[in-house]
Amino acid sequence: MTKEFHGWRKSGHSNPDGGCVEAGRAVDGTVGVRDTRLHRSPVLEFSPTEWARLLERIRRDG
Repeated sequence: MTKEFHGWRKSGHSNPDGGCVEAGRAVDGTVGVRDTRLHRSPVLEFSPTEWARLLERIRRDG
């Protein structure tokens, strides 16, 4: 069964041409990430803990 993600938000580092990464949440707290340039982009799924670690690492190593 495919999870439904809601509240998609674009990255603040989006390209001016509209290509960007978006993140949304499922009701169980899972975070989904997709590429808006692809018509039917696959969604990467992260647990809340994995998502927090990823963001921490990006901010640290940015």
